[in-house]
Amino acid sequence: MRIGIDVGGTNTDAVLLDGRQVLASVKTSTTADVTSGIVAAIDGLQRQRAFDPAAVRAVMIGTTHFINALVEAHRLAPTAAVRLSLPAGASLPPMVDWPQRLVDAVSGRSYLVHGGHEFDGRHIAELDESELRKAADDMGAAGVRSVAITSVFSPVNAEFETRAAEIISAQLPDVAISLSHEIGRIGLLERENATVINAALRELAAHIVDGLAASVTGAGITAPLYLSQNDGTLMDVDFARRYPVATFASGPTNSMRGAAVLSGLDTCAVVDVGGTTSDVGVLRQGFPREATTDVSVAGIRTNFRMPDVLSIGLGGGSRVRGNVTVGPDSVGYELTSKALVFGGDTLTATDIAVAAGRADIGDASLVAHLDRSLVRAALEKIAAEVSDVVERMRTSAEPLPVVAVGGGSVLLPDELAGCGEVHRPENYAVANAIGAAIAQIGGEVDRVYVIEPGRRESVVDEAKQEAIDRAVAAGASPASVGIVDFDEVPIPYLPGNATRIRVKAVGDLQLGA
Repeated sequence: MRIGIDVGGTNTDAVLLDGRQVLASVKTSTTADVTSGIVAAIDGLQRQRAFDPAAVRAVMIGTTHFINALVEAHRLAPTAAVRLSLPAGASLPPMVDWPQRLVDAVSGRSYLVHGGHEFDGRHIAELDESELRKAADDMGAAGVRSVAITSVFSPVNAEFETRAAEIISAQLPDVAISLSHEIGRIGLLERENATVINAALRELAAHIVDGLAASVTGAGITAPLYLSQNDGTLMDVDFARRYPVATFASGPTNSMRGAAVLSGLDTCAVVDVGGTTSDVGVLRQGFPREATTDVSVAGIRTNFRMPDVLSIGLGGGSRVRGNVTVGPDSVGYELTSKALVFGGDTLTATDIAVAAGRADIGDASLVAHLDRSLVRAALEKIAAEVSDVVERMRTSAEPLPVVAVGGGSVLLPDELAGCGEVHRPENYAVANAIGAAIAQIGGEVDRVYVIEPGRRESVVDEAKQEAIDRAVAAGASPASVGIVDFDEVPIPYLPGNATRIRVKAVGDLQLGA
């Protein structure tokens, strides 16, 4: 048995699975401290289907904690960005394109130091260790608690980042250090941004991961705890402490993976209608299609692994106004006190669903007075907005089946204009928690290789093997690992047959006996 939990802005969903069979599922309100909501969810599973906590083999949690902390510019550590690039790369300093409120929130400081590599591993300049020690002294005096180190082309050669971390750690042993080659892809500014965000979240990550672990052990469960990553795979708690940025898109990703399992469709559009937003993504071979462009997070451009998801402010808690606008603002986790069907005074999309007979929650008599034309217009508005987003996510003329999941998907019709039938599988309301519970372990390689004539096959095999090895090292069962994504892009403007190769391997979680 395993437990999957997904913490959203409005609801915390949990499922108890035996293999792929759903034994119990609950939906509780997300709490301000989050952990008590998780405890309540596990208690709810226990009430619905009594189980022995010792029989649970793994707990998987998807959480929006970290992205919310960044968006709200809340609880971020004082952070320094160290870039190894001089004499090159000095025209645009670190955090140059950040919103000022976020620079202030991380007390952002930046340091430029000699170092860095060309794409083929040659040195731009030698690493200047005395500059690094001077920078470390300044950081210590300024109260910096987390450092992001970025070197030019470090995904090709990480030696300077690793050495810089040793030097700074020797002088500032209590400071958390994040290295860009472990976080982002090729593309200096975006990779640096992702690394600085990660560094700013390190303290919060330790606090939250400890809280999540305590809420699970408090329920008597001793099984290992995993967190969902952006690409639909899992990471253990130690990895989550070091790389909180890898959890940013775990909510929509979990829903998409759950939709694939529940519907049996491995290539489709998934519409996840939650309490606050509707997220639309596309599955290819059962995994979310990844964004190929830079992804903007809280107004900051980054290039780490993120699913290609379009979100609109439309969900079960969305406010409905007189001339029929739905959202984008939502009552969020206060739905059970503010919506009309719960005796509140705010007209929400949930009230519309109940009035239309599509949902049976709260007291339907409290919305019996709603004008039929208002109800119809609100539902048409919701359907039109969602079908427009699905249309924008299509990349070919081929029809794309649509799978609707999430508690708010009752708002969608049985057919969407231009998209055809809407599949609404069993247990659709907790697809996100199911996606977390069945998630696998992955490993990825993304690097520029110089391919000599006649050596392409061996270079590709080497990259694939490294991705497989990384998946196994992360906890995948060796026999189950396979390549799910392969991308090879020649780079004509670089000399020496330079080719960017990206490989992703995925396997089942190896559970202890």
